[in-house]
This record gives sequence, structure tokens and C-alpha cells, in this order.
Amino acid sequence: MVVKICGITNREDAMVCAESGASAIGFNFYAKSPRYISARDAAEIARDLPAGLLKVGVFVDETPDNILRIRDKANLDIVQLHGDERPDPAFEGLRVWKAFPASVELSKAIAEWPAEAYLIDTPTITHGGSGKTFNWSRAHGLPGRLILAGGLDAGNVRAAIREVRPWGVDACSRLESAPGKKDHEKVRQFIAAAQSELL
Repeated sequence: MVVKICGITNREDAMVCAESGASAIGFNFYAKSPRYISARDAAEIARDLPAGLLKVGVFVDETPDNILRIRDKANLDIVQLHGDERPDPAFEGLRVWKAFPASVELSKAIAEWPAEAYLIDTPTITHGGSGKTFNWSRAHGLPGRLILAGGLDAGNVRAAIREVRPWGVDACSRLESAPGKKDHEKVRQFIAAAQSELL
């Protein structure tokens, strides 16, 4: 199962995620986010990461050309789309994760968007870091690979995994000491809790 820590803004936090066994980290390229990072800074962080750790770029209504440019500059493995993007030929051949708020008609949204995985987030989606959960039953029985997000931490991730059996889980704001700065102990506890539910 993919265990992703999103909203990474510095090397120290990224290395703690890697050393604690995270599958993926997320860089937020949405300029209005308090967790925004430039492609250049993300590339600097990515340079030191172990080969197996997936580097995910979070985008909101960015043009395909800019997404491709940032992907190349930051050496991303995956692009995660959080806005009103539509499928585009420019995305062919890319690993794309599409995010949807739990308030939409999820089966229909997924059917209309070919992607490697679908991130289901709180209805008040804030492009990384609402800190709020949603009714996980909304994700029951959906097709495709599901990544559960929205208010997850070490205290509730086991229950979320048991209920939804997602392909992945994603946490951000509840693992922070301040926006864009991770609490390393909370990160370690979250990753350990998520992984323990799979044993």
C-alpha cells in the first residue's frame, strides 16, 4: 500500500519520511498554498532522496505545459491534479493521480478521468491540508486504485484502512507543527500505524 506524506517543503522533513518508510512524498506547486514550494527547491530536495521514494507533484488548474515543465525540472515521478482539469493528450504517458472531493458523484468522476489512481479527499478540499475527515463510506465500492486523504493521522488511519481498504493513504496537516513544517514524531507514528494495519 502507498503511504504518502504531502506538503513537503524542506530536506529534513523529506528525509524523515524516507527513513520512516514512506512510499511517497508530495510537493505542492499551488502558489496559494501555505505549503507551496518552487520547482527549483523541490529539485534540490529530490536530489538526496532514495531511489524508491515516489516524488509526487500537486497541481491545481495548471496548464499541461507548465505541469510538464515543473515535472521535468523537479524530477517528479507522478503528477497529482487537484483542480478542474480535464483529460488531455499531454498527460498521456504520465503517471497521473486525480483528486476528487468526496462531495462529487465519485463513480461518475472516476469513469470520466483515466488515471493511475484517484485521491478522495474531504469535501472542503484545500489542495493539501484541511485536517478534516469525511464519511469514509463515500469511498466504498469505487472502481480503480483509491488513495484516502483528509484528516488522517496515527489515531485514525488504521480504522480508515480497515473500512475502505484503499490502495494508498495520504496525510498532511495533522502531521505538522506549522503549515509546511512536519512534526517528525507524528510522521513516524502515522507511517508505522498505516503499515501495521497491513500486517
